Amino acid sequence: MIAATPLPRQLRPCRHRLRMMATLGFSAFCRVALPLTAAILLMTPAIARHHRPVHKGHPASISQSATPAPETPAAAPIPEPRPAAKPTPGSQPEPETPAVAPTPPEKPSELEPEPPETAPQPPEKPAKPEQEKMLPDPRSADLPADKMPDEEVACRARLKALGVEFEEHKAEHDAEIGCSIPYPIVLKTLGKSIDVGPGAELNCQMAEAAARFAADVIQPAAKAEFGADLKSIGQASAFVCRPRHSPGKLSEHAFGNALDIASFSLSDGTKIEVGPAPPEKDGKFLDAVRKAACGPFKTVLGPGADADHAMHFHLDLEPRRHGGTFCQ
Repeated sequence: MIAATPLPRQLRPCRHRLRMMATLGFSAFCRVALPLTAAILLMTPAIARHHRPVHKGHPASISQSATPAPETPAAAPIPEPRPAAKPTPGSQPEPETPAVAPTPPEKPSELEPEPPETAPQPPEKPAKPEQEKMLPDPRSADLPADKMPDEEVACRARLKALGVEFEEHKAEHDAEIGCSIPYPIVLKTLGKSIDVGPGAELNCQMAEAAARFAADVIQPAAKAEFGADLKSIGQASAFVCRPRHSPGKLSEHAFGNALDIASFSLSDGTKIEVGPAPPEKDGKFLDAVRKAACGPFKTVLGPGADADHAMHFHLDLEPRRHGGTFCQ
C-alpha cells in the first residue's frame, strides 16, 4: 500500500474535482485522472526545489520566502550640521582662518652706506709696557758735530800707526730706539796681516781695542798652539741697533761698542770655530784667548755663558762702575 502524499496548496482544488469524478464511471475516471496524476507528479519536484530553505538546517517558511525585499531609498538623508561647541570658561576661542592669506610686507631696499668723509685712520700703536721700555742712556743723545772732536782724530791716527785699514762711515742714530754712533768707521783689517770679514762697523775706541787685542793676544796664541800666524777673524756682529736680549737696556752693539767673533783662520789653512765642544787643541787656543780678553774688554761672554753666546765670543767696552769687568 502506498502512503498518501499531502498535496500542496496549489493542488488542493483538484482534490474536490477528483471527488466529483468518483461517481463517474471507471472508464471516464481513468481518462481524466491518469493525465492529471502524471501532471501532478511532474510538477511536484519543481515546486519542492522552488521552496528549498535559505539556510542549511533551518527550513524557511513559505510566508518568509514570499516577503518582498525592502526598497532602497532614492537618496541617503544628509545629516544636519553639528552645532558649534560652546567655549568652556577660561578657554580662548580658536582664531578663524582668514579666507585669503595676508601678503608679507615688502622688504625695504637696503641703502648703500655712504662713504665716510675722511678715510679711517689705523689704530694707534699701543704703548710698550713699563717693563719693556729702555732705560735712558746718555749715549743715545750723541750726534755728530760740525767738526770731528780731537779725541776722534787722535784715535784714527793710532789705528793707522797699527797698520789698520778702515773707512769712514756716516753717522747712525735712531731716536725712537736710542741707538747712536756719531763717528763710525768700518774696519777692513786689524793690522798689516790680519783681515776682518766681513767689514765691521764700530766706533773708533772699540776698533782700536780689537786691533791691539788681535796683535798682542790672538797672534801670539795662534803661533804658540799651531805654529802659524793669524790670517783673519770672522766677525758675527758689530753695530746693530737693538736692545739686549734681556729687557731694560740697549745692547752695546747699538753704540758700535761691541764685536762678536765666530772664528779664527790661520796662515796654514787651519780654521778654529767658537763652539761649546771644540777639538782639544782648538779648545786650548780658545780658552787662552777668552781668558786674556777679560781686562782689555769690560764684558766677555762665550759658550757656557748663555744660549745666545754659544757659538761666538762677545767682546765690548761697556763702561762699568769703578772700571770693573764682567767675564763669563
